[in-house]
Amino acid sequence: MPSTVFEFDEFKLDSGRFELYRSGRSLKLERKPMELLILLAESEGQLVSRTEIAERLWDREVFVDTEHGINTAIRKIRQVLRDDPEQPRFVQTVTGKGYRFVPTVEVRRTSTEEVEENSQPPAVAPDAVARPDAFPIPNAIPREDQPANHTPLPNEAVTPHSSIPLWVAALGGLAAIVVLVVAILLAKRGLGKLLAHGAEPTIRSLAILPLDNLSGDPGQDYFADGMTDELTTMLAKNSTLRVISRTSVMQYKGVHRPLPEIARELGVDGVLEGSVARSGDKVHMTIQLIQAPSDTHLWAESYDRDANDVVSLPRETAQTIAKQLKSAVPQSPPTPRLVSPEAHDAYLRGRYLWFTGPNEKAGPYFKKATELQPDYAPGWAGLSVYYGGGTVEGDLNPEESLGPEEAAAIKAITLDDSLAEGHLAMSGAFFLVHWDWARAETEINRANELDPNLAEAYHFHAKILAALNRHQEAIAVQKKASELDPFERPWAMALSLREARLYDAAISDIQHLLEADPKIPWAHWFLYDSYRRKGMEKEAAQELEKTFLFGDDKAPAASVRHAFQQGGYKAVVRWQLSDAKKDSSTKYVSPVYLATLNAQLGRREETLTLLEQGYREHSPLLLWIQNDPAFDFLHSDGRYRFIIKGIGLPPAY
Repeated sequence: MPSTVFEFDEFKLDSGRFELYRSGRSLKLERKPMELLILLAESEGQLVSRTEIAERLWDREVFVDTEHGINTAIRKIRQVLRDDPEQPRFVQTVTGKGYRFVPTVEVRRTSTEEVEENSQPPAVAPDAVARPDAFPIPNAIPREDQPANHTPLPNEAVTPHSSIPLWVAALGGLAAIVVLVVAILLAKRGLGKLLAHGAEPTIRSLAILPLDNLSGDPGQDYFADGMTDELTTMLAKNSTLRVISRTSVMQYKGVHRPLPEIARELGVDGVLEGSVARSGDKVHMTIQLIQAPSDTHLWAESYDRDANDVVSLPRETAQTIAKQLKSAVPQSPPTPRLVSPEAHDAYLRGRYLWFTGPNEKAGPYFKKATELQPDYAPGWAGLSVYYGGGTVEGDLNPEESLGPEEAAAIKAITLDDSLAEGHLAMSGAFFLVHWDWARAETEINRANELDPNLAEAYHFHAKILAALNRHQEAIAVQKKASELDPFERPWAMALSLREARLYDAAISDIQHLLEADPKIPWAHWFLYDSYRRKGMEKEAAQELEKTFLFGDDKAPAASVRHAFQQGGYKAVVRWQLSDAKKDSSTKYVSPVYLATLNAQLGRREETLTLLEQGYREHSPLLLWIQNDPAFDFLHSDGRYRFIIKGIGLPPAY
């Protein structure tokens, strides 16, 4: 019988021999991915729907989650073809629909003699026995009424090759059926329930990869990311596992790389991957647990919920996974609490924007969540952090924002005293509103007790310690935060070093980050500020220019360059001051920021007047002024010392 061979780029796919080659070298690809690749190649560039794939590849099989089967097969195809899903050369994803094979394919037919002469046993992946999709098609002659690439089903009669005794073929077929059934059961029920105690795979650390959004609507990305975030949080609370933070795994969103490779980079031995789709008020989520070193499938499950039940889904899923891995932590039954689907959705949108976009865009969604459901504690915690973060960044007027910050924090912990984020918000209120260091630390420690993996709490604690001149402690605590989540705030360690006036170390830390990507605007801003504090004025001006340039803000970049050429670094500061005064006519600009610019120009009276204005406003930016050498010339001034004493900071003069 003739065989169809598909040639594209440096690859050759022989459907009859069930083989894939790159430049003449045979590549390993398991059964289902191979069948799917053949199906895509046969499609001649036409869209192949997920429904068609499921029907063609899994129609007669039981105990199989086809959605995850398709996702896994596509991932393995991309791995072997070295295809980038963001810029695909071979397999293009049509969101919510299916896949299209995009390269130019040359199709030719080979004779039976060519197939038999060149035939070699297909390569089998090392973990094939443990995976139902890893079995190669048996070397059998197809019936005349079957296509050459037809896969015989377990209950089909197959005519054995004449040189093989019938009883050998029968035993081989029986063995294949037995192994296949066992593999399916293992994949469905989890190895932990079937293997002997000594053979159970051990997973002590876990990464939850971003759930794929299969809704067919990119606008639902926030929902998929929110479910990932909540599942991560719940699993950290409900198990003894070391669970990698949300932001650390978000770098792998949409990146289809080998799971063992991702696991090595994150330092984990288990990976949870899956997808979520929302249509109307219905939510469908599928997840599967992988032992990373062997890339072995341990457990999978699908969940279907309506909007009213989706809030409890992350907790339920986390508890199931923890039990599967024998790492569950005894939990008191949660107090039944009805959560409005609309409030939960608004909260997820706020969290998504808080992580990925400007803080001011997140605030309205947190506020909406509390308006839709006034007894929803996470919404109040998010709202409090929005107010606090915006005030510390100098974007919100403290006279207008600190009161709502404290009120929201109190509301959060009153509604749910077990919410770590609520105690983090309360710590912020004590620190920023009341300048009460002891109670701020008590609340941050409570947040850490409730959620030891909450990197945000450790980071905020480091900022408190830096304000109190306890810099070695601050650096140690920030190190803990960075270990928990190195990607959420990659600049945070440099911040702690800078506040401790360890400028060379801070500069080195940022330069190390820039080696990977030399065009990160915030990294150049940190370099600018570190050089500025160290007194390296030329380098500071250059880095400030790069901050604007790589932030696609070319006009200010040109202004900085021109000012430095005309009058050196002092001219750059005068331009900054003029620009800030223009901004103050349309939005809030902190007087402490204006004081910092005047201090660099040595303007004593203007600086003190602006600091006093910030003191009357209760500006949080005052909490760290002792760490900035621009204010050192004021340390002997009575007005400056009055401010430091009034805040209650231990003097650094």
